[in-house]
Amino acid sequence: MIEIEYIVKDNNGIERFRTQDKKAADAYDRMLENAQRLAQLLRTDAVLPTLSEADMEELTIYLARNASTVERILKGKAIETHSTPMADSESI
Repeated sequence: MIEIEYIVKDNNGIERFRTQDKKAADAYDRMLENAQRLAQLLRTDAVLPTLSEADMEELTIYLARNASTVERILKGKAIETHSTPMADSESI
């Protein structure tokens, strides 16, 4: 039996995601690329000049991962919440 595994690494060669689903790997790769673009924008414009690289990475990955919500906010729309008791307990 042949198994194919996709590994997504960041620009530093650090493994960030591993899956057998090509679509999921491509989506994660796009998310990382978008996070890098956001970090470049924030650094270039000196928006958060004292923010550490680790914190910048965490912030931009969060923003990229939640791109649809960020887009809704920028369009002046309300945030969609999908809070359920099960979802709340999973985040603990």
